[in-house]
Amino acid sequence: MAGTPSRSASGAPTIFDVAKAAGVSHQTVSRVINRDPTVRPHMRARVTDAITTLGYRPRAAARALARGTNRALGLVTTGGALHGPASTGLGFNQAARRSGYHVLMADLDEPQPETMREAVETLLGHDVAAIVLVAADATALAALAALPVPVPVPLITANGVPGQPGGGIAVSIDQRAGATLGVRYLLDAGHRRILHIAGPTVSQEAVLRCDAYVDTVTEAGLEALVVRGDWTPESGYRAASTLDVDAVDAVFCANDQMALGVLRAFAERGVRVPDDVALVGFDDIPEAAYFTPPLTTVRQDFAALGGRILATVDRLLAGGPASDDTSQQPSLVVRESA
Repeated sequence: MAGTPSRSASGAPTIFDVAKAAGVSHQTVSRVINRDPTVRPHMRARVTDAITTLGYRPRAAARALARGTNRALGLVTTGGALHGPASTGLGFNQAARRSGYHVLMADLDEPQPETMREAVETLLGHDVAAIVLVAADATALAALAALPVPVPVPLITANGVPGQPGGGIAVSIDQRAGATLGVRYLLDAGHRRILHIAGPTVSQEAVLRCDAYVDTVTEAGLEALVVRGDWTPESGYRAASTLDVDAVDAVFCANDQMALGVLRAFAERGVRVPDDVALVGFDDIPEAAYFTPPLTTVRQDFAALGGRILATVDRLLAGGPASDDTSQQPSLVVRESA
């Protein structure tokens, strides 16, 4: 038998630990716990020995899960106070609670393999029926992919992309479609020198938005102009403060917070929006309608996304297909900045 594996953050052994010690899959451990008669005797003995050695105690809630009666769900959020991840987590939490689920949450500001493992094991220790990961960037997906064994319950990644590392079902808002909406709106208005202030490259959403911008302006026969930001108003302010405003006639920001910084810098420089330079953002944060001028932006409906995530959870728990959902379509909100 292998040496005693590391325990969960609480110190209690998990089903992962039992599986590693017995040299079997977590599914086999689950079948032994639930007295599945199809498990071969020698495999059952190995699992039983590991359970005894580690002092693993299946909880009553685990038996409820086996009967399909568990109403607890796990939610791992990353991205801290960023609007998209925070709103996605809130939208799912509200939808789940309305449907009678208990949601257990783990917040990882900077997800690493060890903190992701601890979060997942803690949630599994509370016998959640499924786990939802709000993946703010590639760091969260890499930490998920580094788990020593697959997650033994349905795993849904919010704002992920199909085929991502770490597995799970991706439920997302179509970032490429949203960016294309914003850029085409500027093109249709006659703008031909459109700058994109992009988000950080670690963000899968930022990469998709930037790729869509480049593709759309290139297809229109125009030059792609990209400046990299970091989601904050400060990065938008810095970009606009040094921008040659005679070289552009529109700016497409990868989020509304950077657009806010652009507005401040332009106001200080006497650049009029939209008369001199048009401006389009992304997200439609609650404050966007109250910017000066009110911001034209791409709207992501995070409440609807939360409902779609929950519907995917329900489908998987009912034994439905595990294929990726189609992406939710964003919309364009036209205000006075463009």
